[in-house]
Amino acid sequence: MRRLIRDPRIVALILGAAALFGAALLVPLPGPRQIQEWAASVGPAFPLLFFLVHTLVTVAPIPRTVFTVSAGLLFGPLLGITLAVSATTVSAALAILLVRALDRDQVTARLTHPAVRAIDDRLARRGWLAVGSLRLIAAVPFSVINYCCGLSSIRFWPYLTATLLGVLPGTIGTVILGDALTGTTHPAMLVLSGVCLAIGLAGLLVDARWKTVPKASAESVPVSS
Repeated sequence: MRRLIRDPRIVALILGAAALFGAALLVPLPGPRQIQEWAASVGPAFPLLFFLVHTLVTVAPIPRTVFTVSAGLLFGPLLGITLAVSATTVSAALAILLVRALDRDQVTARLTHPAVRAIDDRLARRGWLAVGSLRLIAAVPFSVINYCCGLSSIRFWPYLTATLLGVLPGTIGTVILGDALTGTTHPAMLVLSGVCLAIGLAGLLVDARWKTVPKASAESVPVSS
């Protein structure tokens, strides 16, 4: 741990992450009505602008709910779902690539604890199940999952596919219902959140009980011709 603190690059990464989290807590997010006013002022190019802003802003630890709700209010179910799901998926891809570009190997090389290595090995083999399950649980911050996966050995495409499938139910429900507009929660949204939570927890339970074959043992098994 002391080696990590002494490395100026690691310190810079930690401080940068802390600054992003601080900004996410302090910076006021625009409300749906304010976004509607912006849409009217921008004109036909607003869907593309919305996609770009949604994608880039949610790379940082900023809640994406306001964008998801606004997508339904501004563009309707079909275009709203398309924009929200695609922007969320692209944002997750950018986040993991950014973390891995910022000297991720320097960090992971020092995380030598057996428990950390065991988790990392599980993510490398079956990370899609954990990621997909966590995406279904609304209480788990979207950006935190991105950053942790960036530091792990999970493969990029399984991570991205699990992200896409995991965010679909909640995103579709939020876009369609748009409950944040009135400040109340529609009963159907509670049901959907409960179903997603149950499925996500079930996936994590399956992942925890799924026996992992040690890498050395798997490589030593002879392949029959």
